[in-house]
Parts: sequence; C-alpha cells; structure tokens
Amino acid sequence: MPAFNHSARARRFSVGGAVVAGAFALACTAMPGTAQAASGTPAVARTAAQATGTATYTVKSGDTLFGIARSRKVPGGWQAIAAANKISSPYIIRPGQVLTLPGGSSSAGEAQTQTQTQTYANNLDGWIKQSLAVMAKNGIPGSYNGIYRNIMRESSGNPKAINLWDSNAAAGHPSKGLLQVIQPTFDTYHVPGTSWDIYDPVANITAACNYAYHRYGSIDNVNGPY
Repeated sequence: MPAFNHSARARRFSVGGAVVAGAFALACTAMPGTAQAASGTPAVARTAAQATGTATYTVKSGDTLFGIARSRKVPGGWQAIAAANKISSPYIIRPGQVLTLPGGSSSAGEAQTQTQTQTYANNLDGWIKQSLAVMAKNGIPGSYNGIYRNIMRESSGNPKAINLWDSNAAAGHPSKGLLQVIQPTFDTYHVPGTSWDIYDPVANITAACNYAYHRYGSIDNVNGPY
C-alpha cells in the first residue's frame, strides 16, 4: 500500500455539529416518519390520478424527487413533480406516497428497462461511472475527472486503503477507502441505494462526493486536502 500524506486531514472529513445539522436538513432521502407531503394520502392521490388518466409513481424507500424526475424523464424536472403534488420542499416525500407525474413522463416499464440494461465494470473506471449514475439520480454534482483526480491523490485507486497514523486515526476514526472517508462522515453523507460498507468503492465515492457537494459545492472544486 502506498504511503499517504494525511497530515492535513484532521478536519477534511470530520463532521462538526453545524455541518451535521446542515446535512440532515438537506437530506434528500424519503425516510419513514418524515413530514407529510401536502398532496394528501396515497389513496386520495391514486384515485385522483386514475380519474384523470394521469401517470403516477409510488415512492419507495430511498427515493428522491431528483431521482424520480430523472428516471421517469419528467418534463420540468423535480420542480414539476413538486408543483403537481403541491409539495413545498423536494425533501418531503415518504415511502408509499403516490405522486402524480406531469404529462410526457416515461412509463414505469420504460424506466425499469433503462435501469436493468446498465451494467458497470468491477474496476476503478466502472466504480466511478456507477457512482456518477447514483449521484445524478440524487442531484449530487461532480465529474469523472474530478473524482478520478481526488482518488489518485487520496488512495492511488486502492479501495482498501486506510490511514492509521494521522489525527483522525488517533481519534478512533481512521480514513478509509478510495476517497479516504472517516466513518462518521460516511454515515452522515451515505447515499441511499449504495452499500453501508465504507470500503465499498461505489458507496465510498458517492458519500465522499455528497460531502464535497455540501462543503465545497462539488468534488470538482477539491484540488487538495479537504
């Protein structure tokens, strides 16, 4: 394993109270028990949609309006879904909720076929491309080059890399994986649909890019210790 210079990582991926609070406030995941959307109960939404012949989508755990709009090719994006369902925030949706989709959206069958046909190689190139797909679904910015550049600096492409000597390690939270994330940051910025294993390449990349998005605007803006 190559040696990594992590002397400046004391605060790179550590999560202060204010940052955690902001992260949770910005969480895009549909989680059980979240605030109720203004569109009413699933049964009401389904009945109204059936009466008008409008397409619908039933929210699953881990869904976001960003992802739904992308997978169903919704004209106007997530904002159009929010307007059609009188949702005041893109983060207030819940599993089981039935959303009305604007006209012109892809059918569920079309979206499922598109998802099933996409495969990725089990190597660094494939991990980055798969992470980018998950990021796009969740509205997380970043480019292939930005991710690759940071991976090469942080781990030289070794998904099992771990730093056992810097200040994070001394505090009991060693930096791990392709983008050298500490466990508290990984847990806070984990993206639904990816593994909860911090060493999983796609999960590691995606969580790190989500952190960089909230801290720096994009992983593309990270050009050194972060």
